[in-house]
Amino acid sequence: MKINFQSYQKNAKICCYMTDTQSLDLPGEISRTESPVTNKTHFLSNESGSTLCLKAPESDASALEIGGAMISAIMQHECHDALIIPPASVKDQLTDFLTGIKLGAYRFNKYYSNPKVVPPKAVQIADVYAINEHDAPSDAITSGTTLARDLVSEPSNTLSPEAFKDIIVKELRPLGVEVKILDEKEILKLGMNALHGVARGSRKPPFVVSMHWKGSDEKQPTAFIGKGVCFDTGGISLKPANGMHDMKYDMGGAAAVTGLLYTLAKRKAKANVVGIVGLVENMPDGNAQNPGDVVKSMSGKTIEVLNTDAEGRLVLADAITYSYQEFNPHTIIDLATLTGAIVVSLGNEYAGLFCNNAKLTQQLVDSGMKSHEKVWQQPLGKAYDKQINSDIADMQNIGKRWAGSITAAQFIQRFVKDETKWAHLDIAGVAWEES
Repeated sequence: MKINFQSYQKNAKICCYMTDTQSLDLPGEISRTESPVTNKTHFLSNESGSTLCLKAPESDASALEIGGAMISAIMQHECHDALIIPPASVKDQLTDFLTGIKLGAYRFNKYYSNPKVVPPKAVQIADVYAINEHDAPSDAITSGTTLARDLVSEPSNTLSPEAFKDIIVKELRPLGVEVKILDEKEILKLGMNALHGVARGSRKPPFVVSMHWKGSDEKQPTAFIGKGVCFDTGGISLKPANGMHDMKYDMGGAAAVTGLLYTLAKRKAKANVVGIVGLVENMPDGNAQNPGDVVKSMSGKTIEVLNTDAEGRLVLADAITYSYQEFNPHTIIDLATLTGAIVVSLGNEYAGLFCNNAKLTQQLVDSGMKSHEKVWQQPLGKAYDKQINSDIADMQNIGKRWAGSITAAQFIQRFVKDETKWAHLDIAGVAWEES
């Protein structure tokens, strides 16, 4: 969607965000005569007739929410030629305001013959507060987010591990991101048996892709690790049929990491950041791993696989070890649609945060609040960790019935070095939302 910045003209329709009907942040040329339609929508009159105006649903709405609400009103009323007047309340948060407009217009209409809602090809925004200077920073954020949303929305018959890998190459290399690909042969040569075990039942081969943005001279990078299970049947520990179709988005962590690296590169961020994604498909087959199998991970630690549907942690284990071997990061943040237990705990409002560093925890909590991607810290501890001790191997891939998201995080932590700042984000409840 294109953004056009222009001066106010009397014959333009106006989309204006207001907290009440008396305090409007509008140019003096516009009449304040109002004709209420509902308790949330009003029409303002000027010389050219009625113009759309949205009333604020909440007085403490953020700039991101205001931008989203305004574009939603334009799309709902099919008033695509409206001129958006940024309210005074967003003048210090114009990047967030523009980001809200762009993300609010997002629709994944690729497979509709006749889309229900079509975003405008362009929107008109009044050029006040030098808002046009914030278009490029906003575009970097929204482009990366849109890439992640598109990846998560694709069905598994079009987004295989190989197709995902090809999209990364196509989108990120032109931006200056160093992309390295490990195919199945190289995965096995490196001893990534935990990750490869997940992929054994599928005819679609696995890939590990690293993306390195060298935007600073910092010696050690920050690493983001993403779970990329492009479809998850559960393997031999087969999931119930009801809801299995949602498992096309079990690669949400990898999508988020890919979108992040795209944004960093597009805004030429002064940071040294690595993204690593393990791309696999978890299918039942005569060649699939069985419950009770023992695999040796890239780290050398052995894992008893008691449940093949606890596969994401196996992918992350080898991806984390690979990050140490290739990049030696000082901080690791992994993202994964890992457990149903976190959805039971936090629903669809917060991602689960597990972290070994207080400063990093606070940074992630603060960032989550600002970006409306909220996280809630969960506990870690020896009492939970001992639940994944195995009778025949170094560890097993599931704990007892309860605290499933915590024991999953404890499993991942076993592959993180003590001196590394580490955070695990279980995004199972927030990666996908039904419309």
